[in-house]
Amino acid sequence: MNNSHRFFENRECKYFPCHKGLDDFNCLFCYCPLYLRENCPGNPRYIFKNEKKLKDCTNCTFPHKPENYDVIIRILKY
Repeated sequence: MNNSHRFFENRECKYFPCHKGLDDFNCLFCYCPLYLRENCPGNPRYIFKNEKKLKDCTNCTFPHKPENYDVIIRILKY
């Protein structure tokens, strides 16, 4: 895919790819805008550390899949 307002891939980033297994890797949402949402459409797991519930998105690729751009924008509108 070509870089645009919907897709951006930065192969020069020292963390690229931060998740494995994707051919087209969208870096546009490098920091997931859904992280603070309890009910996000990704597949986070929750861990407890020092009696605090933490969201672990290590294995979630949802915001990095180009086809999920519209879903993320729709969620952010509400």
